[in-house]
Amino acid sequence: MTFWLVQTFNGLSFAMLLFLLAAGLSLIFGLMGIINLAHGSYYLLGAYVGLAVIKKTNSFLLAIVGAVAVVVIVGIIMQRFFLSRFYKNELAQVLLTFGFLFIIADVALWIWGGNPQALPKPSLFEESYRFGNIVIPSYRIFVIGVGFLVALALWVLQEKTAIGAIIRAGVDDEEMTRGLGINMPFLFTIVFGIGATLAALAGVIGGPFVGVYPGVDFEILLLAFVVVIIGGLGSLKGAFVGSLIVGLLDNFGKALFPEFSLFTIFAPMAIILAVKPTGLFGKG
Repeated sequence: MTFWLVQTFNGLSFAMLLFLLAAGLSLIFGLMGIINLAHGSYYLLGAYVGLAVIKKTNSFLLAIVGAVAVVVIVGIIMQRFFLSRFYKNELAQVLLTFGFLFIIADVALWIWGGNPQALPKPSLFEESYRFGNIVIPSYRIFVIGVGFLVALALWVLQEKTAIGAIIRAGVDDEEMTRGLGINMPFLFTIVFGIGATLAALAGVIGGPFVGVYPGVDFEILLLAFVVVIIGGLGSLKGAFVGSLIVGLLDNFGKALFPEFSLFTIFAPMAIILAVKPTGLFGKG
């Protein structure tokens, strides 16, 4: 029983990390139709910038602020000056963002080197709690809490605010939304900035237990795309449920069947797509 509870808890914490990535990726893809392969690079860059800020200031909060600021600036520059030129041109988007993935990875390698590193945990969450035979790190509780709070905040933004209504309308019928006089380029920039913010946040809070190293951008991007595909494009509910599925399957797969860990993720994805090609909560 202890094994199952520990692995479930670890899977939940990893799931919330994936949700931060997948939520922004899903909104960007669902609203703007942009296939952003550089989304994992935002995670990588956010983690490295956060690590640099922590080393200088010893402040986890400032690390989050600094990482978000840098990544949002990079993301908006990409969207406004590059991706906006290739709207609804999926092949050009893939090639362009794939190029940015390599550029950001090489710049990070040049600045921070190739050795795996881990961000230090905030002193407030360095302890662990014991429940019988189960030892639970307080930092993972913090990650789960952040994931649920972000999910709640995004739900309120999408369902209870005017900007959320505009985003939903843009996802459902972009042409009609433009016809109503909505400034879609500005809306695209806002959504892209939200996606970059979530990726940077994921990089900083994931750094203490996932670490940061060359190649983590591609690994985390692959899992985020699986989440989006399972949950459905443009659906926050889908991103949340898909993150839970992928996070738990990934953790249990590595613990029980390490040689088949990828199979435990991609096989359910294939089954879901065979039954519902748009994903669990995607719209046809």
